[in-house]
Amino acid sequence: MGELLLITDDIARGQRLSRGLGAHGTWHVHDLYEDKLPCRQPDLIVSDVETLTSDALIRLRRVLAAMRGGEVPYLFLVHGNVARAEAQAQILGASGTLTSTAGTQQLLDALGRMRVQIQPIPASVRKQATEARHFLKQVLMSGAPITPAMADAGTDLVARAVGESGIYDWVRAVQQFDDATHQHCLLVAALAAAFSGVLGLRAADRHRLTKAALLHDVGKIHVPTQILNKPGKLTEAEMAVMRTHPVRGHAMLVDQGFEAVMLTVVRSHHEMLDGTGYPDGLTGWEIPDLVRLVTVCDVYGALIERRPYRAPMTGENAYAILDGMTGRLDDDLVRAFQPIAAAFGPPLREAWPGHAPHAAHAR
Repeated sequence: MGELLLITDDIARGQRLSRGLGAHGTWHVHDLYEDKLPCRQPDLIVSDVETLTSDALIRLRRVLAAMRGGEVPYLFLVHGNVARAEAQAQILGASGTLTSTAGTQQLLDALGRMRVQIQPIPASVRKQATEARHFLKQVLMSGAPITPAMADAGTDLVARAVGESGIYDWVRAVQQFDDATHQHCLLVAALAAAFSGVLGLRAADRHRLTKAALLHDVGKIHVPTQILNKPGKLTEAEMAVMRTHPVRGHAMLVDQGFEAVMLTVVRSHHEMLDGTGYPDGLTGWEIPDLVRLVTVCDVYGALIERRPYRAPMTGENAYAILDGMTGRLDDDLVRAFQPIAAAFGPPLREAWPGHAPHAAHAR
């Protein structure tokens, strides 16, 4: 496995753990309360901190910030209260979690999955993702008028990149972006492009779905960044501002030459079949198929993203939530989406007894 870093608040315990795994990589055991940082960036990090006080949390965050880099996977070993540990792991941006009482083989299996899932992102994919982000920032989300031709150009860029790189590498590249809105729009557009292929849509319909997904959140340029990037739950007032983005986005595109169904996607992608969505409380047949398709991609995309207030979910856990939204999402489309979710691998939290994924804080 290469260079592995174990961060612990009990050196003796950490050394015992590293000896048990010694044949599977070169371990460096780091005392959490040692001020000097490790010398080399590891290939993988494990934290085994039993007493995670506020001071310990600050120290752990400092080590992780210095040692993780862009793609180093991090496994959080859970001691004590599971719910509290879940929150702590999210704050720290853990790639996965495992109970501290797990056996050696369970730990090796978890580490192995993390290494498989986080391979280097090809340079060509990074380049394409950067180009797409630049286009999104300079053209579609600059605040200037958007035309169908502009949206078509961005759609072609995303569709071509996903076709060449595949959905998994594209999503990993986009997840490196620090701007949550840029990340989300490019991720949802890519999911839509891949979904359109699974559905066997003809070329024109594939383009339409990807284009609608790329445009769905353009109204967020009118939402203050302190709300978009808030590292915590939004207040009622902040949520009210956030929920203006579909109407604002719709207003941006009206009279610009977009077809009516494209405008409907931008306005209605947060509507739910049972009428609990917004901004218009639409139900059932009032929500067109194109909107339903984008909404499935939008919800799943939000779940697998790293957000300022939580770590990303694994593909399987995110799909479990999607599958549990019966009556709110189109069940047939959710079932059809399963092959896309399968591209994002098995859950990393399966060793938590009784653990069930919780719904994302939808924004």
